[in-house]
Amino acid sequence: MDNMTEKTQQKPTSPMLAKTKSKLREYAEALIVAAILALVIRTFVVQAFKIPSGSMEDTLLIGDHLLVNKFIYGTQVPFTDSRILPIRHPEQGDIIVFEYPIDSKNEDLSFWERKDFIKRIVGTPGDVIEVRNKTVFVNGEAHVISQERHKQAGFDSRRDNMAPVTVPAGSYFVMGDNRDNSHDSRFWGFVPEENIKGLAFIKYWSWDRQDSSPRWSRIGRLIN
Repeated sequence: MDNMTEKTQQKPTSPMLAKTKSKLREYAEALIVAAILALVIRTFVVQAFKIPSGSMEDTLLIGDHLLVNKFIYGTQVPFTDSRILPIRHPEQGDIIVFEYPIDSKNEDLSFWERKDFIKRIVGTPGDVIEVRNKTVFVNGEAHVISQERHKQAGFDSRRDNMAPVTVPAGSYFVMGDNRDNSHDSRFWGFVPEENIKGLAFIKYWSWDRQDSSPRWSRIGRLIN
């Protein structure tokens, strides 16, 4: 008798209210799935970056937006330096995005405070790198990339002349294509392989802030 009384007193659920709750739940689930997929893609597949300086001119200009392949050198296991399923190792000529080595050694900096750099690999493990009168030599052969569009503020002799150094195992020597205006391995040393985030491969957008207009001719261009 008591059970019959309780059932009689329950108010029927409005069909409209039930439908609204169902729709809200569907939207919430879709948003959660989309957020998880975006996180997985950003972490393991591809990530977008924006060029903030002229150190890679004319290859990359300020305002270029590019995509970085994050799996070609192996998918990095979160919170470790380990990589799995690499397609290949970084090679000379690759344009890479990496965590600034000085920041990665600074334990006082949080993950969010660490800067990402983009440079071209000039030397791989075992290569001997030397700079003489602005000419870069790799294993004794001249390596010409420099655009020399703008001079650095101030002067550091390592910009134009650097004694021979051998790239250690598991590390890379990188330089900006605009070598007169690039803060790179000549000044702060080698890039450990675990710092490398991926290979820059395409410009998907480019904005000229001086003219306040898109650079249509650069959009969709492969990076090499």
